[in-house]
Amino acid sequence: MNPMILSRLDMWGLSLHSEWIYWLMAAAAIALVVYAANVACRRIVIPVIKKLTTTTKAEWDNVVFNGTVLTDLSRLVSPILIAGLMPLFFARENAALEFLLKVNSIYLIALIAKLLCSFLSALYELSNRRDSMKNHPLKGVYQMLKIVVICLALIVTVSILIDKNPSYILTALGASAAVLMLVFKDMILGLVAGVQLSANDMLRPGDWITMKKYDADGDVIEVTLTTVKVQNWDKTITTIPPYALVSDSFQNWRGMRDCGGRRVKRSIYLDMRSITFCTEEQMAEFAERGWLDGIERGDDFVVNLHVFRNYLDHYLRHHPRVNQNLIIMIRQLQPTAQGLPLELYFFSAGTDWVPYEHLQSEVFEHVFAVLPTFGLRVFQAPMGIDFAGSEL
Repeated sequence: MNPMILSRLDMWGLSLHSEWIYWLMAAAAIALVVYAANVACRRIVIPVIKKLTTTTKAEWDNVVFNGTVLTDLSRLVSPILIAGLMPLFFARENAALEFLLKVNSIYLIALIAKLLCSFLSALYELSNRRDSMKNHPLKGVYQMLKIVVICLALIVTVSILIDKNPSYILTALGASAAVLMLVFKDMILGLVAGVQLSANDMLRPGDWITMKKYDADGDVIEVTLTTVKVQNWDKTITTIPPYALVSDSFQNWRGMRDCGGRRVKRSIYLDMRSITFCTEEQMAEFAERGWLDGIERGDDFVVNLHVFRNYLDHYLRHHPRVNQNLIIMIRQLQPTAQGLPLELYFFSAGTDWVPYEHLQSEVFEHVFAVLPTFGLRVFQAPMGIDFAGSEL
């Protein structure tokens, strides 16, 4: 207790209860100062800062100095004032004072940790607004930084409680590093994997990936420190450990979306007995329709399949929903017991799923419908109706 104030209380005849009165007066004075400071921060300082950030053209200050960060910052005023005012009113060797200062210090550390976590959240939001960074899986990195902040706050808190230097706690933790590595194995692997995924640009939120090992086939909706969430096309959610994406193989369809076209690679199986030389009537009809343009006749022996491939090439190259800047090819594959595979290889003009399927169906419906015009048949295994009325 301050001796000067105690002597004044004795002069006023309050010596019997002077200590209790002094405690109450000191507590009231400190509480009044802290309350006034809080009111000033919340009603004057914070509104002024918000007004200044809104008047500037920059966007980063609106994000970094948001309401959560400013509120957490204003909360530091109380423990700082208490730490500074209490030694002025009470003797330093007072056991109660030491206890209260410890509690106040722990409270201050918790508020600082909360402020740093809010600041990191603001930085993460700011990075997501930048085109150069929003596609990188940075959430795991910020989560790891928050964990580091919390761990440091816990170490300092324990050092205050046991009256030891924080380095003493760190030395003790170093001795049990193997146990810590085991406990935080997933977080450490997740952090390393997140850095690799980001540095090599292997994965971004919004990418369509396929990973058969985990039955994942859909869009990446979130990349965190310990999990990668994929929303499959059936709207289920698959979670994958980030390190699995580095150690195992997965397919990323981002290149397909970036090129602006989705590949169609399908075959029809032709009955090889229907592949013949064109008759004179067919040649006349094909020439009239312009289907022989670009075909070298030689000795006038032209195969109907050759004309059909030329027709399909012309058809795809003039189709409005086929990407003309990417490969368009009609090719034969190795003959099989089911017929001769004729493959159509081209890309749609867009990457959306439904229009892509509509285009694919439309093209092959046209192919099947136009085949008889060229004297060609599709191979199809015989059904019971094919033998109806026949004598076995």
